[in-house]
Amino acid sequence: MRTLLGFFCSLLMLGCQQSEFGLEKLTKGVSTEADVRSTMGEPEIVWEEHNGSRTLEYPKGPAGHRTYMVDIDAQGKLRDYTQVLTNDNFATIKVGMTREEVRRKLGKPRTVGKFNLKNEEVWDWRYLEGPSIERFFNVHFDLETGKVTRTSVSDPTYG
Repeated sequence: MRTLLGFFCSLLMLGCQQSEFGLEKLTKGVSTEADVRSTMGEPEIVWEEHNGSRTLEYPKGPAGHRTYMVDIDAQGKLRDYTQVLTNDNFATIKVGMTREEVRRKLGKPRTVGKFNLKNEEVWDWRYLEGPSIERFFNVHFDLETGKVTRTSVSDPTYG
């Protein structure tokens, strides 16, 4: 019974996440880029891919916990969408990656801080670990090279 209840809660949360952006109104393989823009608004940025497809970035920040990357195929149809602020996706961020590579994977950061004495720039994203634990995923870049030196996770401070 507890497992079944957990499953239904997960489905409900997924529905809330999707309705937050209007994704439930779109159909993969049928909806056009114009439909996506009409439903979700203008993207933060559009990434042009080599094969003629496009990726539309929709962050729900700075206070939100989700960023969606919406894939539009070369024919202008919705291929797929992915919520990118997840532990699995954070694990793909590696030492040596560039700012652009990180941005394409995680979307627009919530904040960017420069720490000249440490020769460091830190980007962060607010996300949910599990259903309700708020955390920040941080990517640390070398100021001179613009490359990732490490990642970290921090908890919000209130008060």
